[in-house]
Order: sequence, then structure tokens, then C-alpha cells
Amino acid sequence: MANDSPCSPPQIHKGRGATSNLAGRFAEHTSARENDGWQLEIEPQGPVATEAIEEKAKSIIATNSSPDLPFSQSINPYRGCEHGCIYCYARPAHAYMDLSPGLDFETRLFFKPNAAELLEQALRKPSYRCTPIALGTNTDPYQPLEKDKRITRQILETLQRFQHPVTIITKGQLILRDLPLLAEMASDGLARVAISVTTLDNALKRVLEPRTAGPAARLRMIEALSDAGIPTSVMAAPVIPALNDSELESILGRSREAGADQAAYILLRLPHEVAPLFRQWLSEHYPQRADHVMSLIQQSRGGRDNQSEFGQRQTGTGVFAQLLEQRFQVSCRRLGFNRARLALDCNRFTVPPRAGDQHSLF
Repeated sequence: MANDSPCSPPQIHKGRGATSNLAGRFAEHTSARENDGWQLEIEPQGPVATEAIEEKAKSIIATNSSPDLPFSQSINPYRGCEHGCIYCYARPAHAYMDLSPGLDFETRLFFKPNAAELLEQALRKPSYRCTPIALGTNTDPYQPLEKDKRITRQILETLQRFQHPVTIITKGQLILRDLPLLAEMASDGLARVAISVTTLDNALKRVLEPRTAGPAARLRMIEALSDAGIPTSVMAAPVIPALNDSELESILGRSREAGADQAAYILLRLPHEVAPLFRQWLSEHYPQRADHVMSLIQQSRGGRDNQSEFGQRQTGTGVFAQLLEQRFQVSCRRLGFNRARLALDCNRFTVPPRAGDQHSLF
């Protein structure tokens, strides 16, 4: 498939994060829009519509053994994300679909209608061993598409029937739709939620994460979840040098006031196509700061745009990364974060009878 090349003129699309349809790293051919001399300038592109594509998955639980991740099992109901966060480390996965990690990632979305069915099949296997399943580790399970497809809701209902623990990370207000269900699961030690708060600056949020809930709404989400008895964390992520890193203490403080009891952060990651997409975005929205931002990123990533080694990819290395870690730890001690973390209960896991199963009277 032909995609815009990195040298194509970028264009800001209202409500979209990426400024181009940068070719994926596996693309055999690319195309670039050029002025042929007959026009004074290249005509601007129109609005980019969202397309939802059905994907019949063959399996639904992904496993990992990464020492950087606090979970070994995860489910992603969707591929791509309409939130349009320019920094999203899931963008490169669209290249495997022969699509662009740029605008395609936020406009050509895949949903898995058989996710709950596949989950039930997996949980019923005699060989299955219960450990918490994480939702939202790649793309947001409460992105706008969930309002219509309700796949995340179906997954949660299945997990509750099996008394299976779940963790969720999201920045989508739609999670409040499932507040009663999550509260029931949390009362049994089966649910924990993390809300991602990237910035408290509405202007920055609008260009950095164009189709997400605003900062005030996310703090209200933390408050509502916490008030419902659901253990709630704040994820200050990503921390972007010279762009939002100065907000770290404020984000943690406001989240603690809202009821969060755990906190974590992640230094900006720029794997594969995310790096050139982020550079394009910086040039369009923060041209005077772009070189400084990238210089600090590279100082924290061993002189590169990205650092993928275990133990370093989440927090980085170097002076800036060390100072960031110190600031985070000091704030956590001052605010009382991370003092105790209740483990989710895997001992409640049970395989319920199928509908229509015959039961012995004796």
C-alpha cells in the first residue's frame, strides 16, 4: 500500500494527533505529495474519517515475561486508537497490518467481536492458571469505539463470572459506565484501575492527546473510582522533557487529592515509527522547542531516540532521567503514595457451569 513518505508536507488535522500517514517500516512502496507547478501550493487535505473494521481473532490472551511489566497476561480488544495520542508506543503495530502508524492508526481501527467468546474458551481450559489480566496495555479499552462495540464490557462480564482478577489502564471517561460492575469486582479483590494523566494543561492536551478526556475530567474519574471503593492509581505518562516534565509534582499532588493511592511514571518512549511522527508533531506545534526536547530525550536514551533494553526503556538513563526518578520518589514519599499495595485475589477463580449444563441431584 502507498503511504505518505516522511518528506511529505505534514498537515495539522483537527482532532487528530499525527500530521502525516508516515509509511510503515515494512511498506514496499511509498508516495509523496508534491507541487507540480500548476498550483501555487498543495491543496489541503479534508477531514479524516474513522473506519471500524471487524477482526475475527484466533486467540485473545497475550502473555509476556518482561521484567519491566507488572503483569504476565493482557487483552487488547482493539487495534489502533481514536484518541490520537502522538506518543503512543502502540502505533508501530499498525505496520504489521500494512497500514501507517500515523493517521491510519487513529482512523482505521480494528475491533474483535469474538473477544469474550475466546476469553471464556481460554479460561475453561484445564491447563489455565489464573493470574491478573491487564486491559489497556497497548491501546485504550475505553476509546470512543467502545461505546458502540462494548467489547471491553463483555470481557469484564466474563471475568466477573469466572471471579477472575483484572487491572485496567485508561484515559477514557467511558470507564464510568462500568463503575457498578468494577465496584462489585473490587469488593471481591478482583479489580484495580490506573488513570493516565499526562498533563494538567488543556492547551497541551488538545494537541498531544486530541480525542481524550481533559485533565479535570480525568481527576474526576480518579475521584469517582476511588469513592466507589475501587483501588485507583495515577500513571503520569509519558513524561516528555521540556514539555510536561515540570508538571510531575502537580499531577501527583492533584491525583492524590482525588483519591489515588498508587503512582507510577514512564519516560517518553519513541520506538520505530513513533520517533519520526513525534518529530513531525514537534516541528508543527512546538518548533522553537523541538531541538531542545529531542536533545534531552537523546541524553536520556543513550544518544538515541529510543532505548529498548529491559530495565531502561521505562525510565531512561543519564542525568535528566536520574533527576526525574528522584523527583518522583520524593513526591511519592511526601504524598503517601505506594505505601501498601493490596494484591488481587487469584484464589477466587472458578469455572462456572455452561448454560444448559445438566447437574447431578446427588
